Amino acid sequence: MSGNTAYEAIEKYRGELEELSLKIWENPEGPYKEHNACKWTAELLEKHGFHVEIGAGGVPTAIKASFGEGHPVIGFLGEYDALPGLSQEKCTVQKPIEGQVYGHGCGHNLLGVAHVGAVLGLKDEMIERGLKGTIIYYGCPAEEVLTGKSFMARGGAFDGLDTAIAFHPGTMNVVDVGNSLALNSVKFHFVGKTAHAGGDPHNGRSALDAVEITSVGANYLREHVTTDVRIHYVITEGGTAPNIVPDSATVWYYVRAPKREKVEEVYQRLIKVAEGAAHMTETKLEINFLGGCYQTLNNHVLAKVVHEAMNAIPQEPWSAEEIKMAREMNQFDPQLAEAIRKAANLPADAEIFTGVMPIVNEGNAGSTDVGDVAYIAPTIFFSTACYNLGAPGHSWQITSSSGSSIGQKGMIYASKIMAKFGLDMIEKPEILKEAKAEFDEKTGGAPYKCPIPDDIKIPE
Repeated sequence: MSGNTAYEAIEKYRGELEELSLKIWENPEGPYKEHNACKWTAELLEKHGFHVEIGAGGVPTAIKASFGEGHPVIGFLGEYDALPGLSQEKCTVQKPIEGQVYGHGCGHNLLGVAHVGAVLGLKDEMIERGLKGTIIYYGCPAEEVLTGKSFMARGGAFDGLDTAIAFHPGTMNVVDVGNSLALNSVKFHFVGKTAHAGGDPHNGRSALDAVEITSVGANYLREHVTTDVRIHYVITEGGTAPNIVPDSATVWYYVRAPKREKVEEVYQRLIKVAEGAAHMTETKLEINFLGGCYQTLNNHVLAKVVHEAMNAIPQEPWSAEEIKMAREMNQFDPQLAEAIRKAANLPADAEIFTGVMPIVNEGNAGSTDVGDVAYIAPTIFFSTACYNLGAPGHSWQITSSSGSSIGQKGMIYASKIMAKFGLDMIEKPEILKEAKAEFDEKTGGAPYKCPIPDDIKIPE
């Protein structure tokens, strides 16, 4: 049966895959700082016969690891960056690891390694059966700041792809053909003049005032954009002491919308707000555009392929210990857990998802730079159950699950699904032809244009 060799190979490599995912979990690294994750992942791929390039697309911690020759050229989009403030021990109460700031609160230690498992298994089956085609593992940094793949795309890393697949850990086994939002990321830095806030405030020009006025203006701007636009921010620098007029302050904004064009429109209006704040406070504005990404463009033809693979491959049962762990974590958000039970028609006592959801068309108000690849080649995005049902996005519960056997089982299941997807792309060229026709229709044949200008440097 097609896929058996790949599935057996993934099980054969399971120990190495689980070890790699746990090493990355134990050593979480922030965006563009994934030096260990990049190194360890590249070493494993090279060990198993892949031609490995580090620094793909000019991004120092990006990987492009290839095997095979000819078409189809299939990309597997791995990630491995972590999130700040989500350090967590492997337990069922919130307990940060002492001295550790970052944590895998989005499960990227599982995400990156699942794609490794897929290409290792697929490679073994291709060799055994003499199958032609090229499979490429992409280690993509900095997804959490939504620019890693955009920079890689700007550098040509994804040129020549025929199709791509991206897995993300989740609470359910599901393919969603709905789309996430396009995004721009920008920091507005204001420079003013210090003065004694009590003694001679008239001599000061407050950079913090400029930040706060920008935020007021942005709040009013929200009244005059369509309801599908999101504008949110955090003040990253606001002064040093109340009795000193701050001469330096920074606010970091995200602008999101369902279409790239709408993001650009609202972004330009937000710049005008910041410029107005600078005039009002007599401060100097420095605009630090950090980059952006496209909305996703999930392919319906490919969605059916992944959904069929999900149904064809058995999901491992959860152990009593795993169910107990999930139950204890679900107590922290029982309403969310219950909402997922109802949405998925699960039993009242379910603590972790079992089964396969129908293909849904829901999307979400988040963003991912997978969207940039999706405008280069037909792409599909899916999730498997790797957390307890009540785990909120970007939470300590996800960090804990991602270091446990719950996450590991979901990761291996995803590897097998992606290996099956790759085999279908190789063995059934008519599917890829249909997917490309859908892609061409949706994009209108327009070439991908990177949202990050050439003069924006890749973060170090």
